[in-house]
Amino acid sequence: MENNKKYVFFGLILGLSLIISTGVGAYAFYKIRSTNYLTTTGSAKESVVSDSVKWTSTITRRVTTSTIKDGYTKMDTDLKAVKSFLATNGITDDSVNISPILMNEVYDQNQSAEKKYDLVQTITVQSTNVQKIADLSKNTSSLIENQSVIFATTSLEYYYSKLPDARVALLANAVADAKARAEQLATAGGKKIGNLQSASSGVVQVMAPNSAEVSDYGTYDTSSINKEIMVTVKASFEIK
Repeated sequence: MENNKKYVFFGLILGLSLIISTGVGAYAFYKIRSTNYLTTTGSAKESVVSDSVKWTSTITRRVTTSTIKDGYTKMDTDLKAVKSFLATNGITDDSVNISPILMNEVYDQNQSAEKKYDLVQTITVQSTNVQKIADLSKNTSSLIENQSVIFATTSLEYYYSKLPDARVALLANAVADAKARAEQLATAGGKKIGNLQSASSGVVQVMAPNSAEVSDYGTYDTSSINKEIMVTVKASFEIK
């Protein structure tokens, strides 16, 4: 008797579950059939080459409290050597920005030792001759070997100045891609795509070639001369 009750109870639960799932499925089917528009996402990419570069480097001297004055004198000599190196390689003064010297204390566990400091000066070169700067940044050994300058590249940043124009062209291609996807979905359902009802663009992604690193807030890769620009569009089309 107890077993029969269990079977009856199980049957009721199973039957009720089937009724609910059938109802949900029917409602979803009704919503799909009654919707008069279809929303899809399209994307478009373009490969570009950076047309400007920012080269940031530093010269450094380590000094003690008693040799600070001498350190500044040597920093001045180092800067002249760097400026001469740049000028020799065709970098004009108006492309070069030189920051004030910063003095950073070097902490030593030996409290009785004379205090040490790093004198650091930043030199920034901005140019539209991208490849020339990229090559020059790899060939600074003459500064170190011949003139004993402690010179180091801290960053090379590559930019593309025509991004706004590229974005406009890519938006049109992304809408076309969204429409092609919508047409495939509509055809599968026995319908056709009509006029564009609305469209909204996503953020622009500027990526290194073959990169999949995207962000909800947009990304801008500055490490590569060659780049890929990608835009996405969410578009709604009328269904006929």
